[in-house]
Amino acid sequence: MRKFVMAAAGGTLASVIATTQFVGPLLAQEDNRPTNVYEQLDLFGDIFERIRAQYVEEVDEADLIEAAINGMLTSLDPHSSYLPPDDAADMRVQTRGEFGGLGIEVTQEDGFVKVVSPIDDTPADAAGIEAGDFITHVDGESVLGLTLDEAVDMMRGPVGSEIVITVVREGEDEPFDVSIIRDTIKLTAVRSRVQGETVVLRVTTFNDQTFPNLSAKLAERVEEVGGIDAVNGFVLDLRNNPGGLLTQAIRVSDAFLEKGEIVSTRGRNPADGDRFNATPGDLAQGKPLVVLINGGSASASEIVAGALQDHRRAIVVGTKSFGKGSVQTVMPLRGDGAMRLTTARYYTPSGRSIQALGVSPDIVVEQPRRQPEAEEEEDNNVFSRSEADLRGSLDNDSLTEEEIRQIEADREKAEAAAALREEDYQLAYAIDILKGLSALGPKE
Repeated sequence: MRKFVMAAAGGTLASVIATTQFVGPLLAQEDNRPTNVYEQLDLFGDIFERIRAQYVEEVDEADLIEAAINGMLTSLDPHSSYLPPDDAADMRVQTRGEFGGLGIEVTQEDGFVKVVSPIDDTPADAAGIEAGDFITHVDGESVLGLTLDEAVDMMRGPVGSEIVITVVREGEDEPFDVSIIRDTIKLTAVRSRVQGETVVLRVTTFNDQTFPNLSAKLAERVEEVGGIDAVNGFVLDLRNNPGGLLTQAIRVSDAFLEKGEIVSTRGRNPADGDRFNATPGDLAQGKPLVVLINGGSASASEIVAGALQDHRRAIVVGTKSFGKGSVQTVMPLRGDGAMRLTTARYYTPSGRSIQALGVSPDIVVEQPRRQPEAEEEEDNNVFSRSEADLRGSLDNDSLTEEEIRQIEADREKAEAAAALREEDYQLAYAIDILKGLSALGPKE
């Protein structure tokens, strides 16, 4: 059997895999329990028998016990729970990067389902679901009073089927319905692109493929622009990344650090704490780095952002992260089920816990909400014309053709930057920071 240590806000598996075994029932593991604990267990047995014998309808004994176990775990914190065999199997599949669903990571708050983040290029993302949305109804049925697992079960269904969720969103006066078609969710851990002289690395999740993909994509993009000397810096985009495998968060942090602590975990027993350190080697070769975060950046994402921020290796830009600073261990149980139990808190290199506080960006940059597209002005609008558009206008005789081409190329870059601000203001801001650092020249 195995157990898994997790660092994710919606129940995504996290890292450490270690061998474990079961040595009999829980009651046999401690001989010195207070008498009142046994009395309470007797009380539980009495209640179980009364329900089984006298409840108005016949009940399934296995369902009763499963509900009792789950109730015990969910009373501890939002992230501890019992995973029936099917859910445990789904969790193992998610870490491999493909599963069926809507494409959202969720938690529970005030009895409702809260969206931690939509996953890129999924039905939920395409439908406009946003981090921070509250889901109050599924197909017209309220989720109030349900456990998180029960609410998630309501949202599951066959690929291709339709679901209507009711959403409450900050800034909207009334709840509204969103129709989504369920689909197979294929997680692409890392996407990359070149924007001018900047390499943008978009990390959407921390699964088994995250670090290998990051390393490969970074090398491809650096080669695309003509080598590391042609790159002015890197943007590591962790927005709406709900977390995942702890080991992958450590490796991604290590990719940009030469030395020092990355993260530490501390449990109930101080002897059980772990400390993870960076190894020599910076994939970015010391080039400036900007990390983008927002309220949908959780857990493993916060480990990376916090480590790079504490080591002053990166400028963190965006809005405050989600604030999940706890570690869950997934322990296999007999019958192919599992128990997800909060076993530790994690701390950034400076010793701060981000539990409930989140990572605060160095530069706060809000992402403006998209406004309805206004009608575009006609291309022949007289106010958009210049001297060069006038018939018979004189040529510029002070510049060579090569200089004119360079001016036009620079203008195209400026226009592309302006278009990016309309499309993604936070990313454009991050790239502008790298341009400014590049203009200052290398440190002596």
